[in-house]
Amino acid sequence: MSDSNTTEFTNPSTFILLGIPGLEAVHVWISIPFCTMYVIAILGNFTVLCIVKREPSLHAPMYYFLCMLAVTDLVLSTSILPKMLSIFWFNSREIDFRVCLTQMYFIHCFSVMVSGILVAMALDRYVAICHPLRHSTIMTNPLVAKIGLAVVLRSGMVILPYPILARLWPYCRTNVIPQPYCAHIAVVNLACADTRVSSYYGLFVLFFVTGLDGIFIAVSYTQILRTIFSLPTKDARLKTLGTCGSHIFVILAFYIPGLFMSLMHRFAQNVPLHFHVLIGNAYLLMPPMLNPIIYGVKTKEIRVRLLRLFTHTGA
Repeated sequence: MSDSNTTEFTNPSTFILLGIPGLEAVHVWISIPFCTMYVIAILGNFTVLCIVKREPSLHAPMYYFLCMLAVTDLVLSTSILPKMLSIFWFNSREIDFRVCLTQMYFIHCFSVMVSGILVAMALDRYVAICHPLRHSTIMTNPLVAKIGLAVVLRSGMVILPYPILARLWPYCRTNVIPQPYCAHIAVVNLACADTRVSSYYGLFVLFFVTGLDGIFIAVSYTQILRTIFSLPTKDARLKTLGTCGSHIFVILAFYIPGLFMSLMHRFAQNVPLHFHVLIGNAYLLMPPMLNPIIYGVKTKEIRVRLLRLFTHTGA
């Protein structure tokens, strides 16, 4: 199929992904950091899963949620990177229309899932710090399983209208997507119809799903910090704060780039397109790489068992 953006059609069989518009000549060089991020994400998250599985002492709600986050990060990064690297390395730009919608669904579904898991982890930290004597009776394994199921079902149902609506729109302008993956708004912008329903629903997901998640996390940590600073000694405060330090860093790694990207799209209209695309890629790919590193460095239990694993391997 021609890469021309003047092709007329009603229902495209394929879309054309441009990769990083304007930087096609250096796609191979751009692929190096992205490939490195993907390898680190795969190795890091699989390592976390293996450590938690092998250590019975880590079979607790905090680490169950961490495993959920690791699996979500693996799926999210794998939904994006293989096709992106095929564009960078082999100039394989075509993507089937249905595959594009599937990729869109997975990207947004698992992004919302990450937000839900961070809420669940905030809830676990709130109970552990504010009600420590009741933590084991409140955060039972059945409740953790129900929370995990609720996070998955919410994400799947909330994002389902994205591909359904995108499938209904007629496409008669162009089949060229100026990105290396099928993002919701990028696909919808190609439709030659009134797509305000999709746009408004996207805003609903942004503000009333991930936005409310952020508010819930903020409220939880307000209560957590109040409890921490009411402890009698400095050592007790630092020790308790350390138990949720890794979670705080993961939250910041997820929400701050998203906020920055949202503000840039609305108020930095003169920024080159390739910079927008690079920031969008970093927003999706940095957290899966950083999360296992943050938990490996900040969580003593995982750090000790990781060192023990390598020591035994080398023995």
